[in-house]
Amino acid sequence: MNGIVINIDPTILNFGHFMLNWYGIIVMLAIIAAVLVSIRESRRKGISTDTIYSLVPWMLIGGIVGARFFHVIDRWELYAASPLQMFALWQGGLAIWGALAGGGLAAFIFARLKQIPFGSIADTLVPGLLVGQIIGRFACIIDGDAVGGATTLPWGFTYINPAAMVPPGLLGVPVHPYPVYDQLWNLVGLAIALKLRRHLKTDGLLFFIYLSIYAVGRFVFTFVRQEKIWFWGLQEAQVIAIAIFAISLVAIVYLTRVRPVEAEVKN
Repeated sequence: MNGIVINIDPTILNFGHFMLNWYGIIVMLAIIAAVLVSIRESRRKGISTDTIYSLVPWMLIGGIVGARFFHVIDRWELYAASPLQMFALWQGGLAIWGALAGGGLAAFIFARLKQIPFGSIADTLVPGLLVGQIIGRFACIIDGDAVGGATTLPWGFTYINPAAMVPPGLLGVPVHPYPVYDQLWNLVGLAIALKLRRHLKTDGLLFFIYLSIYAVGRFVFTFVRQEKIWFWGLQEAQVIAIAIFAISLVAIVYLTRVRPVEAEVKN
């Protein structure tokens, strides 16, 4: 059999109505790692750890709701036929863009309520977000819920477990290991973020650089996916990536050129 064979049952334990899945365990580990990294980064930036601890529930709720919402919208035909499946989070199906949108909105509201500069909070979270994304993709590798199309490349993943969430017709077929591509790109983003964080003096700049880098990778690597086409041959994630990249570029220009000029004029 070609490719790297993956024969892992996504469900570890099934006892009555109780299910213990690899997806849930790995996502929890990703969240814990993201929080720990963010706490360490907050100390470096002079933000109290209590602030991060208080922010975590906001981002968890916002991120999970946003991630599930984006996933359901992208696969509406599936969930319209079985609405209760929308709440089966333990089975996988969390969209990264939705998590960033929902978590980002929650963090923005939190920052406004606590009268903390959102840019400073956002920059503090960047390394933790990247670490969380890298770890979280291991859940997708096991579940098979975010694979690419068929491939003849030697590093393709071949899922043979009947419980895997690969698209119909791809069980037993080597597919692009999209989660691995995403992990490698996020490692590049993490390296850049760790390099730049000590040199950037403007709050919010690191966050928008992170978004722009991730958007580029998401746009390119999504070409190997087989999701619903929105328009112009582009999938949902690619359309969102274009919008995020454009917004981030405008924000970067504003933070590096317009804001300094405005500050000089005021002085």
